[in-house]
Amino acid sequence: MAETSEAHETADRLTSVLRPVRGGNGFEEALEQVLQVVRLGLVPGGERLPAERELADRMGISRVTLREVLKVLQEQGLVESRRGRYGGTFVRQRRHTADEDELRRRVAAVDLEDTLRFREVLEVGAAGLCATHGLSPEAAERLRRALAATHDATLDAYRRCDTLLHLTLAELSGSPSLTTQYAAVRATVNDLLDCIPLLVRNLEHSQQQHMALVEAVLEGDADAAREVMREHCAGTAALLRGFLA
Repeated sequence: MAETSEAHETADRLTSVLRPVRGGNGFEEALEQVLQVVRLGLVPGGERLPAERELADRMGISRVTLREVLKVLQEQGLVESRRGRYGGTFVRQRRHTADEDELRRRVAAVDLEDTLRFREVLEVGAAGLCATHGLSPEAAERLRRALAATHDATLDAYRRCDTLLHLTLAELSGSPSLTTQYAAVRATVNDLLDCIPLLVRNLEHSQQQHMALVEAVLEGDADAAREVMREHCAGTAALLRGFLA
């Protein structure tokens, strides 16, 4: 009876955090939510997370996606998997480290929400402008080359190539002021991204969005370009909020 009561209390605590994810960024948003559960202490260190089926149902994702989320948390040392009758995924006890102090200092110096919102405004605006006004053959080829560079990049080089692709879009928007502002906010975003791990699943998803974005821009579909970019920014924001907020 005591175990059942404890399970109900855990479920109640999770209601305010775990919710169906929106389409488009299932992995990133699910990771953000489970990170919140762990980092807020809704499931304390040493306790077990709800069963995979319950977590997947609450967030409206497949168990395959959930397992990828849990794998990331395990690789980051936040949870551990135990086998057997009383097994499952358990939250690990957190240990305070000097690196964590440095991380807190870096994040505290940035207004995370302001940075993410300003970035979204600039990125969505740049994508819309490029699609609306069209690109010259030379500009279109430049954008294709920037996309190809992200496709061919190694993990170590990916973030740099990703930055150059987004900066290329900003430059091709035709607004030097927008480009200047974007370069500044992207530098801040990259500082934040350096505080979180590179996740292969997220990079694969980002690459799919990159291809859809470039296609929309080259076809002159401004609405689609803005929507893809908005969704793309939301995925990155979900990861940063999950790890750093």
